[in-house]
Amino acid sequence: MLSQKMIDRINLQINREMYSAYLYLAMAAKMNELGYTGVGKWLTAQYHEEMFHAMKFAEYLHDQNAVVSYTKIDSPEFKENEIKPLFQHVLSHEKSLTASIREIMDMAIAEKDYATQILAQWYIDEQVEEEKNATEIIQKIDLLGNSPQGLYLLDAELGKRESSAPLDFNKI
Repeated sequence: MLSQKMIDRINLQINREMYSAYLYLAMAAKMNELGYTGVGKWLTAQYHEEMFHAMKFAEYLHDQNAVVSYTKIDSPEFKENEIKPLFQHVLSHEKSLTASIREIMDMAIAEKDYATQILAQWYIDEQVEEEKNATEIIQKIDLLGNSPQGLYLLDAELGKRESSAPLDFNKI
């Protein structure tokens, strides 16, 4: 049985994951407006990933007979109009999510909540991948020298990404 403190903390994480989805969707719209449709597609796939993460937490609460509480999602804030600073923002944001999930793990360990520890470990592993992806994109930009031709090629490469998040959240 989950403590109320853990239920509240997971509900907070659901909100954070949904904010992340909203942020990536806003970033995708901006990149599409600027003609970087491949980057826009990559960010849209990231939106789906974040929504999957939120729904996975929600399903966990349902499975534990706990109440899911959806709260207001703040407007996403970012100012970047160029690809490298945008992905630096993505990396910074993902690092903040990693820290947030580690807080859940710390709480689960303190409470000897083994089921939540297993769930949190899945997210920790996922965050390693999320940070790695953003870091690799920044490294590619650096290798390309932020040139228009290089950004064109990177945009094309990123446009090949398909979302790995299931569209049917009932299969979480």
